[in-house]
Parts: sequence; C-alpha cells; structure tokens
Amino acid sequence: MNKTVNQKAWFLILPVLILVAFSAVIPLMTVVNYSVQDTFGNNQFFWAGLDWFRDMLHSDRMWNALSRQLMFSGIILAIEIPLGIYVALNMPKSGFWSSFCLVLMSLPLLIPWNVVGTIWQIFGRVDIGLLGYTLDALGIDYNYTQNSFHAWVTVIVMDVWHWTSLVALLAFAGLRSIPDAYYQAAKIDQASRWAVFRYIELPKMAGVLMIAILLRFMDSFMIYTEPFVVTGGGPGNATTFLSIDLVKMALGQFDLGPAAAFSLMYFLVILVISWVFYTVMTTLDKREGN
Repeated sequence: MNKTVNQKAWFLILPVLILVAFSAVIPLMTVVNYSVQDTFGNNQFFWAGLDWFRDMLHSDRMWNALSRQLMFSGIILAIEIPLGIYVALNMPKSGFWSSFCLVLMSLPLLIPWNVVGTIWQIFGRVDIGLLGYTLDALGIDYNYTQNSFHAWVTVIVMDVWHWTSLVALLAFAGLRSIPDAYYQAAKIDQASRWAVFRYIELPKMAGVLMIAILLRFMDSFMIYTEPFVVTGGGPGNATTFLSIDLVKMALGQFDLGPAAAFSLMYFLVILVISWVFYTVMTTLDKREGN
C-alpha cells in the first residue's frame, strides 16, 4: 500500500530557507568569490587562485592574532566554567531567594555588548571611572590604554563579569534536574560534600556544561565589540584578536582578497572545534542513555 506524502510542509519552511539563503549562503559565496580573486577597483577582478590562502598561512600577523585569541579563550574558559559551577552550587535551590538570584544573574546577559564595552571603558578611566580612580587613590598605577597587561586584565574581567552568569544558569538548571533520591542515598552512605559533587552532581551536569563550554568558546573566539570599544585592539596590538584584525584588514586597509581568505580560515577553525564539541556531547548522551 502506497502512502501519500504531503509536500505542503515545504511551503511552511520556504520563508526560512529564503532567509537563510540571503543572510548566510549568499554572503558566504561572496566571501569565497573574493578569496580567490584580486581587484584594483572599478569592479574589475583577476583570478588569484589560492594565493591569498598561502599568504595568510605564512603571515605572522594572522598567527599572532590566532595565538592571542586562543590564549584569551583558554583563560576565559578556565575562569568562567569553574566560577559558574561554584556560583550555581551555592545558589538557593528554591523559594524567594532562588528566584531573586536567578533574576540577578540574568541582568548582565541583558546588556548589549557595545554598552558593556562602554561601561568598562568609563569604569576603568582614572579621571572619571570608579575602578581607575580607586586604584589610583590606592597608589596602583593602572592604565589599560598604555599597559598591555592592564588591558588584558580589563578585557578578561569584563568578559567574566558579563558571561559567567550564563554558565551559572546552565549549571543551576543541571543541578535542579537531579532527583532528590540521589542526595538521600548519598546522605545514608555518609558521603562527603566532595564525593557528592564528584560522583552525583558533576556527571549529571556534564551535558549542560558541554553546552556552556561550547557557547562560551564560540562567543569568546568571535569576540569583537567589547575589546574594540574598550581598547580598540591596543595598546599596540596587545588585544587585537582575530575578529578585530579581520575588520582592520577588510575595512581599514581594504584588502578584500586576504580578508576573505582570512575569514574563511577563521570560519573553518570555529566549525572544526564546534564539531569536536558536538561529537563529545553526542558521545556523553549515548553513555548516559546506556
């Protein structure tokens, strides 16, 4: 018996497909087109092949920006993941204070990225900023516009303040999904607090923590607005991450070919790492299912 297949559902998703085509596929094809050609203006293009990709692979500028980006993402994950777990473990599990903490933790996530950068730019100024003025009054020479270490600390603290809440909320959701029977069994066995965390809470949070790591890595690896507003990529190139360097190359220098090749390589790195995270998450889900 042949079943009749209803193809009308395609008309429902057609607007989404058109939107994706215009917002993602067509711009991506444009970037690919620029990455294999050269132009001298007047809309005249010349075939360049893979020359731009070879130039980028041998460019110290790109590798230096990549090393800064990897270092920044590594520091961010090393701070925000444990800190978010610690905050989630110490949040009230129910009642008024639980709701209050959830709302309070959500507030930084509601602030737009450019506003976050502006807040910390003013906050760190010695003349009018509370942080800069306080450190100066304590005799600490703090200047994020001239000192590379101070610029890095400012950008890292700003990102931790902005995004640790996301990790905490995801970890809290994972904790809330643990049945009370697990805790009751641990209490009967007189398990220590560390044992409860190690063998009950951490395994049950593994799925949401992988999501948190994936989201925070992708966002930190593509960060642009906050450090650009605060430091502009400086002092020098100290906080010039991949996204900032790409914008400078494409818009500041108008090197469209190298910038297009750079962006495709940038996209490929993010895609590969995201695939690795997805594979690990899928493996964990299968293990939990078994």
